Amino acid sequence: MTTIETIADQLKLLGDKTRLNIISILVQQEACVCHLVEILQTTQPNISQHLRKLKDAGLVKEDRRGQWIYYSLQIEDKPHIQAVVEYLPEAEEKVKTILNGLPCK
Repeated sequence: MTTIETIADQLKLLGDKTRLNIISILVQQEACVCHLVEILQTTQPNISQHLRKLKDAGLVKEDRRGQWIYYSLQIEDKPHIQAVVEYLPEAEEKVKTILNGLPCK
């Protein structure tokens, strides 16, 4: 059973613009750090820090493939997060192009 404190902590994480952007990207499809760096125009350490917080809260999961780690949403059991995600705007075409075409390096 999810507690009010857990829900509050998870929603508080989404109050950060970068983390909310990461969530909106991962709604479209999984991504690695290099995709998120390119899309959000920020540094790799910054993205990694935000992903760690989202992972620690149980909102994203990682899948290691060789030397790359891909991140995806893990909100199936979090209807309060699903409700927020439902209202996020769809990713721009530029984001879709980067997600589908940028090789990890």
